[in-house]
Amino acid sequence: MRKVADCREYPSETKCTLALAGEPEEVVRATTELAVRMHGHADGLELREQIGSGLQDEPTQLA
Repeated sequence: MRKVADCREYPSETKCTLALAGEPEEVVRATTELAVRMHGHADGLELREQIGSGLQDEPTQLA
C-alpha cells in the first residue's frame, strides 16, 4: 500500500502544503530531503524514524 506524508499535518514556519505519496522508502527519502532543504532540519536517523512513523496510508480512490 502506498503511503503519504503531508506537511500540513506538522507545525511549520513556512506553512508548507506539500504532500508526498509512494512506496514507504521513497516517501521517507523524499520527505527527509524536503525537511532538510526547505525546513532546516538536520538529516539523521531520528528524523527519518519520525517521518517513517508518521506516514499514513494513501486514501483509495473510487473509480
